[in-house]
Parts: sequence; C-alpha cells; structure tokens
Amino acid sequence: MTETAETPIDAALLGTVRTTGTVTPLTGERIAVENDDRLHIHDARTFLTGATSPLRTLPLPPHSAATAHDNGAIIAEAARIRRIADDGTTLWELPHAPWHGSRYDPRPPGPPAVHPSGALISALVPTLTTGDQTTVHRHPGPPRLDYTCDTLLLLDAATGRIEAQRPISGIASVATQRWHPDGSLLALSRWTAWYSWSSYWIEPRHDGLHIRGGTTMREVIDFLPTGTTPGTPRVLTFRRAEHIAANDDRNELASHEVTADEPTALRDLTELTDDPAADEFDGAFLLDDRHLLVTGRIYPPGRPAVTRHWLCDARTLQPLGRIRYPRPAGWVTPLGDGTWLTRSPDALHHWSLP
Repeated sequence: MTETAETPIDAALLGTVRTTGTVTPLTGERIAVENDDRLHIHDARTFLTGATSPLRTLPLPPHSAATAHDNGAIIAEAARIRRIADDGTTLWELPHAPWHGSRYDPRPPGPPAVHPSGALISALVPTLTTGDQTTVHRHPGPPRLDYTCDTLLLLDAATGRIEAQRPISGIASVATQRWHPDGSLLALSRWTAWYSWSSYWIEPRHDGLHIRGGTTMREVIDFLPTGTTPGTPRVLTFRRAEHIAANDDRNELASHEVTADEPTALRDLTELTDDPAADEFDGAFLLDDRHLLVTGRIYPPGRPAVTRHWLCDARTLQPLGRIRYPRPAGWVTPLGDGTWLTRSPDALHHWSLP
C-alpha cells in the first residue's frame, strides 16, 4: 500500500433519498429507478432532495433489461426488443432468437444503449447457427438450439428498423455499452464464462459498424472526452482478478487511445491494499473528467471484511487518496457531475468531493 493511497479525503454528504431499486442517471436532468417490475422516471433535482414521487412509471416484464428513452423506454426481453410509450403501449417490436443460458428464464445480458442524439439504439442480440456457420454454443433445450456469435444491432429509435449490424465474436453472459458523448464511438464489453471480458471500440459509419480497436480481460468504464491527442477519444477500462488462467490475479485500471493497440496508461491496484492476495476490487466509476472512484473490500486479519473507496486521477490513474464517509457506504452510482450515490439497505446517499 502506498502512502498516497491512504491519504484521507472526506466525502461531503449532500442528502439522503429513502428508496430501493437500481438507479441510472439519464440525460435531460432525469434519473431512472428500476424496482421489481417498474421503471420510475424522476426529475433529478427533485429526486436528490428526497422527494420520490416519479414523473412517470413504466411497466417492465420479468427478466427484462430496460433503458429510458424520451417519454418511454427501450426494453430487451428474452426474445425481442421493444419500444414502449409512457402508458406501456408498444410502439414497435423486433423479435429475435431467445437468449442462450437458462432454459427456464432466458434473459438479455444487459440493456440497449441510446445514442446521444436519441435517434439510434445499440443492442446485442443472440444469433442462431445457419448454413455453414460455426456453432459457438449448443443449448440442450428443450428446444435444442445452436448459436453462433452474437450480433450487434444499430436500430432506428423511431421505427425499430435495423440500420446496421455486425457479428461480435463469442456470446455474452453480461454486456456493457457506453456511447462517447459526441456519438462517434460505441464501447462494447461482453463477459463470457471461462473467457472473461472482451471489449471493442466500434465506429458507426454510413457503410456499417467498424471495429476501431479493443482489449481483452477488461470491462469498459466510460469515455474521457479526449485523449493525449486533441480529438482522439480515450476509453477507461477495469480488470478484475478472475483466476481464469495462470497468473491471472491482476486488478488494474487502464486507459486506451482508440487508435493504439496497447493501453496508454496502466495502474496496478494492488498498491491500494495491504494484502494483494486476499483483498479484492469490484468496480471503478468515472465521477467527472478528472476523477475515478475505485471500490473494493479488504480483509484485515481476524476482523470482518471492510468496504473501501479510493479516488484516482482519471487521466494518469494515479491514486489520490481514500474516501472517508461519516456512515457506511455501499455500491456506487456516478451522476456525471462529480457527485455520486451510494446504497444502504433502504436509502441512497448523495456525496461530493470536498
């Protein structure tokens, strides 16, 4: 552990919201809270003052993954993608093969992602083997299904029409998507059991979806606005020790210029802990274009595990210190303005840097 990593940084509590569910910040000063079979859309400022009456509530089917869009939502389900209005009416529907995985409740690996313009939707879908395609996964059924590589779709948000598509190597158990703020690139990460993460930087052009680069064993965190060269985006990624292969006990932050094959900056997170063999990291979150928050647990000898959060420089990945909270803090949701939420069993706490 370095001395810098233990420099105390006191988080300032801005407020508490009594609510449960999964929170996602949206564009247009809105926040979405997914709770059981409902997606609640809130005015962000009102919600963060503690008022939990939503602007609207949308119904969600079981085992779905949704993202809010305009006055409705885009919903990925077991065998289709739908856009719904705020009253739950289906505006369009795109059927696809059922997701691989559990035979009883197949579910998508993650929600679709809305392009910053709002006019396009990116979504990953499963693809059945046809003709001479190689079978990547065989589902025992019933019914028995043979799958080839998943397909990334770019959809017209108004009609659901497929504007572009391309296969993405392998199949996804979990998927993460992040659009660059100017819409020029999509960062897609997919996790597959026993193969870890594969990530791609994908450029939509008039003639299709083009892979500009990517990396393995790392999940995309987010985009920084620019890299070392003006106009060149930079992608931040996070690697967890998954112990899939020999010498695979590495926890790392990395940043990547989209035009380079190797990471531009790399940070071994073991310098944040006393016992690299036991301590673990579970997430990294971009607070703003200058700060990253890394979360993990340490295991002091003879004592219960302790959750800790560390602050790092978003460009150099250099540790800046350890966040101190006046109350226990759990999973992090960054709000994009330098503030963030943490979860306790029945509430969200809103924090800022001093």
